[in-house]
Amino acid sequence: MDCEVKVSLTVKWNGKEYEVNDLSGNDSVGTLKANIYKLTGVRPERQKLLNLKYKGKMPEDDCQLSVLNLRAGAKIMMMGSLEEAIADASSRPDGVPEVLDDFDIDDGEEVAIENRHVYLDKIDKRIRTYNIEMLSEPRPGKKLLVLDIDYTLFDHRSSAETGVELMRPYLHEFLTSSYAFYDIVIWSATSMKWIEEKMKLLGVSTHPDYKILFYMDHLAMISVHTPKYGLAEVKPLGVIWGKFPQYTPKNTIMLDDIRRNFLMNPACGLRIAPFRNAHTNRATDRELLKLAKYLREIAALDDFGALNHRKWEHWLHRLHKERKEARRRAARATDADDDDSYTADADA
Repeated sequence: MDCEVKVSLTVKWNGKEYEVNDLSGNDSVGTLKANIYKLTGVRPERQKLLNLKYKGKMPEDDCQLSVLNLRAGAKIMMMGSLEEAIADASSRPDGVPEVLDDFDIDDGEEVAIENRHVYLDKIDKRIRTYNIEMLSEPRPGKKLLVLDIDYTLFDHRSSAETGVELMRPYLHEFLTSSYAFYDIVIWSATSMKWIEEKMKLLGVSTHPDYKILFYMDHLAMISVHTPKYGLAEVKPLGVIWGKFPQYTPKNTIMLDDIRRNFLMNPACGLRIAPFRNAHTNRATDRELLKLAKYLREIAALDDFGALNHRKWEHWLHRLHKERKEARRRAARATDADDDDSYTADADA
């Protein structure tokens, strides 16, 4: 890039696009961040420009834009929080109902929901009005796997030079394995633009070994009230079942790091351990490998209703023991048959 050439970029952040103009190849990444700060209010030190690369890494602030080989009108995905948003996250404004915190729900606790008929009406409205854009077609005989993104497949808070560094280990192996038995839906409590950007960033939307059925965003969610915990935003699977009757509670499972998201359908939800602090935990996290095995095993069942997904690891362990014992019995039976054959030969 010529140092005198003007640089125009589009920055995507928080569901909006911001045009950054009046830069040249002589300007630095630090200058770019300063311009982004003027447009968004996100301080430069909190900005993560995920797809801005120099020699495979995130460029330093003193790196000139001319060496980045930026195309005209290039789009950059930014992650970062406003100072006031960070402060707000630490406190709850007066007069606002407290939203249910997942850590308040014990594994064995059943949470009552008031006025359930009201929420069934909300679900019916979502079925009628929420628009789904199909990315692939449902396949006959496949069960349904619904996946969250943040902290389930992707650590969206840690800093990184590339988005792939924040991807949960074995993500593509997990999705490839699951795709053999399940149609896969991504449902995140964010905007559709963020979902699309994250799926591109992780290489999910273009992977050759599996396809996503469709994405769902926060607009498909509903608010419910519980007498113990107050207000909670949830992901009612009934929205999907109403639009696609081939999927039912018998053949649907949802994976999410927040248990409140499946309050309307607790028997269909499996709370996955959250993937945080990617740099520390990436080397040891095996959650998706284990869950891939669980999903493969239960795919043979006609009805998931008999399963308790809260005890999925215990279920796998018991299955392993049963199969090991069956192999031992079979081996003993084979040995006994061999002994009988040897005795018969000797008598002859």
